[in-house]
Amino acid sequence: MPKQTQRFTCQECGAAHTKWAGRCSSCGAWNSLVEEVQVSSDASLAKSKGSKLKATQAGTVPAAERSKRYTTTLGDVDTVLGGGFVKGSVNLIAGQPGIGKSTLLMQLAAKLASSKSTLYVSGEESLEQVSMRAERTAGASSKKVLLASSTSSDDIAQTILSGEYEIVVVDSIQTVSCQAVSSAPGSVSQITNSTYLLTQAAKQSGTTLIIVGHVTKEGSIAGPKLLEHLVDVVLQLEGDRYGGFKVLRSVKNRFGATSEVGIFDMTEKGLEPVTNPSAVLLAERQVADGSVVMAAMEGTRPILVEVQALVNRTSFGYPKRTASGFDINRLNLLAAVLSRRTKLDLSELDVYINIVGGIKITEPAADLAVCMAIASAAKGMTLKDDAVVFGEVGLSGEVRHVSHIPQRLKEAKKLGFKRAVGPADKTDSAALNSVKTLKDALNNYLSK
Repeated sequence: MPKQTQRFTCQECGAAHTKWAGRCSSCGAWNSLVEEVQVSSDASLAKSKGSKLKATQAGTVPAAERSKRYTTTLGDVDTVLGGGFVKGSVNLIAGQPGIGKSTLLMQLAAKLASSKSTLYVSGEESLEQVSMRAERTAGASSKKVLLASSTSSDDIAQTILSGEYEIVVVDSIQTVSCQAVSSAPGSVSQITNSTYLLTQAAKQSGTTLIIVGHVTKEGSIAGPKLLEHLVDVVLQLEGDRYGGFKVLRSVKNRFGATSEVGIFDMTEKGLEPVTNPSAVLLAERQVADGSVVMAAMEGTRPILVEVQALVNRTSFGYPKRTASGFDINRLNLLAAVLSRRTKLDLSELDVYINIVGGIKITEPAADLAVCMAIASAAKGMTLKDDAVVFGEVGLSGEVRHVSHIPQRLKEAKKLGFKRAVGPADKTDSAALNSVKTLKDALNNYLSK
């Protein structure tokens, strides 16, 4: 008989422990260890009952089967996926609660149902709730989507294996459970085994599977990291749940690039693609001190965003640094560079940074725009000619080269900006005012 042993598994990172503890030694999460029964077997290689695998020459699979995709007619979604959902693929979409995951998937299911048999399985909501959302977002076309409510991954897997449906949506993987596993839904064992069961069923039947995943308070996908390895595509829906744009980003894609993003706006009828986000973000901008327009890149798409800075004398002994849409650690680093490499003293000043529109900027090209916005707010100066700014700032105060400079300049010209301040580029564009150091940028392009 197989020997059963007990172990305690962390629900955050999946690390195994021999005894219970209040805190996981791997990830540091508190009260995350749950007892699980592990079945081990001493089967040796000689007792194995496996069979020899049949090999197939690479490239002999018919091209029609390898490249068949289901387009959603939502341009941004198809762009992020690389052309649409691949037949037989397993896709995971994750995001914060209330960000719009279920809304987006219902819209996609309604559009795909016009030509493909589509099943939407909900484990979180009743059929009445899902039906109301379908009518609100898809209207008359929602009647083509078949709905089901179940929390059993075994039942869902058998439904997929039946071959009646070409596309199956499961909302969400944290609510379904496998009968063979005794732990509660949402645990590491349940998520792993349920995902593996559904993935195998989708691969055998050639069904396109779309799974909804939850995220932790830090923003990472909840459950073991193995969940992301099991699926073919991982999509992340980001943004402010209370307003602003929603950004659909590809974290992993076995069938396309991971550099593409889709930008959406939440309306009464669901998520709508934004054709020109730069114009919307700058529509209400007022030219004032502390306001700088940055030419950013979201994947391969250029976008102009407003960087706002507010500098105020601190009321406490330690100056405060606060950032919305920007990394706070990067802000502390740039504040130190400004104080050390220029004559701007921030030791007694609070600094607040805001990226307008709920956009989150992570690329290093935002450094120069943030620094110039802080200096502009601290000295009461504005940017000359209302130019756009981009560039990476080093610890020595030098302005370093960034990628996609021609695309940034083209987007700025489209919206009426005649000049740009940034690092030198081989294109030698007349619209680019190149700077070598942060000090030069502040002295030459900020004025009263």
